[in-house]
Amino acid sequence: MNSQFLETLFQSHQKALHQVPASAMCKLIEGALQLLFPPLADERFETVQELEAFANGLQVNMMRILTSMERDLPMPAEEVAERMMQKLPHIYELLLLDAQAIAAGDPAAQSIEEVVRTYPGFKAVAMYRMAHALYQLRVPLLPRVLTEYAHARTGIDIHPGAQIGARFCIDHGTGLVIGETSIIGNHVKVYQGVTLGALSVDKAMANIKRHPTIEDNVVIYAGATILGGNTVIGANSIIGGNVWLTESVPPYSRVYHRSQIDVRRSADPAGIINFSI
Repeated sequence: MNSQFLETLFQSHQKALHQVPASAMCKLIEGALQLLFPPLADERFETVQELEAFANGLQVNMMRILTSMERDLPMPAEEVAERMMQKLPHIYELLLLDAQAIAAGDPAAQSIEEVVRTYPGFKAVAMYRMAHALYQLRVPLLPRVLTEYAHARTGIDIHPGAQIGARFCIDHGTGLVIGETSIIGNHVKVYQGVTLGALSVDKAMANIKRHPTIEDNVVIYAGATILGGNTVIGANSIIGGNVWLTESVPPYSRVYHRSQIDVRRSADPAGIINFSI
């Protein structure tokens, strides 16, 4: 390899010496989820003191990670870590409601524990809610690290800037995309392949609401695409599979995509392999 190129790479690595690896933050948040949900925990706590020590260790590790980027924070790393830990009870309440909504909405779910331990939708939402809390504290980069970690693990892409209400249910979820300025109300259920996206990816729209608003009690079925910052899906609506929407619909709407299926029969079975449209 070219020596000049290696020198350039080395200088880049030198600048990064004091940066905590992204994996450290992912491990930390996984630890926070283990604190909140015993089915996810790698260890068992015999006393409240042991549990408290584990929580304190998480806070110390978070402060160390944030200290490495303190010049980019809006407040001292210690204060950010303290505020994040104070948010955990609220995050826990939201995640319990999410797990209950998934268990209630999926006939295949046998228990809340099964949802917490095995459902990719719950995993993605849990990482999102942690990342969103850091996003609200104006921590740079790390919220995206967390949601992209969840994206890689679950196939579900939720930007940490999205605003998502209580009792959010993701069924299956593979290929789900929720953009940065999306606003989602309470008790919303979405299936795999749904996109809540923008009409344009023009960089000039960086600080503009460009993703849709989904009001309370909406169900969005597989493959639906809803685009645009001014697009509002009214409360109690059902958006059918494969629907493409770029404009608002009022509350209690039922929106469906009608596909045409043409079934043909051939008199000569040998011709079946020579398919033509």
